[in-house]
Amino acid sequence: MSILLNLGIVLAAVIGMEIFAWAIHKYVMHGIGWGWHESHHTETDGLFEKNDLYAVVFSCIAAACFIIGSMGHSWLWYVGLGLTLYGVLYAVVHDGLVHRRLPFPRKARGRYMKRLVQAHRLHHAAHTKDGCVSFGFIWAQDVRKLKAELKQNLSRQGRSHQTDIAE
Repeated sequence: MSILLNLGIVLAAVIGMEIFAWAIHKYVMHGIGWGWHESHHTETDGLFEKNDLYAVVFSCIAAACFIIGSMGHSWLWYVGLGLTLYGVLYAVVHDGLVHRRLPFPRKARGRYMKRLVQAHRLHHAAHTKDGCVSFGFIWAQDVRKLKAELKQNLSRQGRSHQTDIAE
């Protein structure tokens, strides 16, 4: 396969994983899978939380892609590489920059990175599996739209929230 095709597969896997992760986060983690994900929305002791089991599951899928890809289906190897790259981006941005679970040397700089951090903080403003906004990990909507959506969600539930995240 050509280098450009392989890079295209990796890029498509990263983009596909963001779409897949958004859907899993919204409909599984904040649905039937809340038992694992709830630990991410509450204070936990130690380095790991139950929510990290999702990363183990996704890592197994990436590993399977590498194994099957190395057995003659080379395009799957590049899918595995894209999934792994997405996992690294997730760890650095989400666990490192947003939640400070990794020793990240600096705070968010630049409009894109600040928007990601603010969007994820808005996601955690709801404290329950219902009413949350912003389910992506490396892409986030405009923060003003998310604030309005969060306010609407919480008012529907009879709760209020003061959104105090700087723009």
